[in-house]
Amino acid sequence: MARLSNALRLSCAAGSLVLLAGCVVAGDVRPYPAMAPVVPVVAPSAEPSAGAIYAAGPGLNLYGDRRARDVGDLLTITLVESTSATTSANTAIGKKSSMNIGSPSLFGAPVTLGGKDVLAASASGERDFNGKGSSAQSNRLQGSVTVTVVQRLPNGNLVVQGQKDLRLNQGDELVQIQGVVRSADIATDNTIPSSKVADARIAYGGRGAVAQSNAMGWLGRFFNSALAPF
Repeated sequence: MARLSNALRLSCAAGSLVLLAGCVVAGDVRPYPAMAPVVPVVAPSAEPSAGAIYAAGPGLNLYGDRRARDVGDLLTITLVESTSATTSANTAIGKKSSMNIGSPSLFGAPVTLGGKDVLAASASGERDFNGKGSSAQSNRLQGSVTVTVVQRLPNGNLVVQGQKDLRLNQGDELVQIQGVVRSADIATDNTIPSSKVADARIAYGGRGAVAQSNAMGWLGRFFNSALAPF
């Protein structure tokens, strides 16, 4: 009996631990993992040239502001993305045709069989098609992301990229952006709107309970794919 009681206690304790672990995973309240080491982006060092007192590379700007201009500098991009698209289509097609062949006569009398014309014929056909479709979509993204200058082009434009990871109480959110900016478009507070970023690639997504609740199940995806027979 004592061994049975100990076994029951161990089973209850193991079940409690499993339930607690399940709650931790479901609520996603685990502590943050250790941050990965950050690899800084720095400008390549200039090689000294023999017989000269000047070296190539970023110069010393005594009267310049704090706007980003060299590799490794930081730049804040203000997200002001807003798109809207609407389309609709309506198609209607109809066709109706008929054909009648009168009863021919032979030696002045119609050809009959059992008192009925056997050579008279008629045909008719009708078809129609009606299709209608509409689509509307709008997106809006606001916020700010601080990016790093990773390359300075020969014409002075800056290639930037960066991301922002947010861990919320019910999931994770990720914002990524990269593109090319012009130094003249950078404001005095070292910010630039995303509408002035050339070749911009902006990605926004999330994962967790909220993202999963908005995702369609695998069975629903099958019936809404091209593989569905109906």
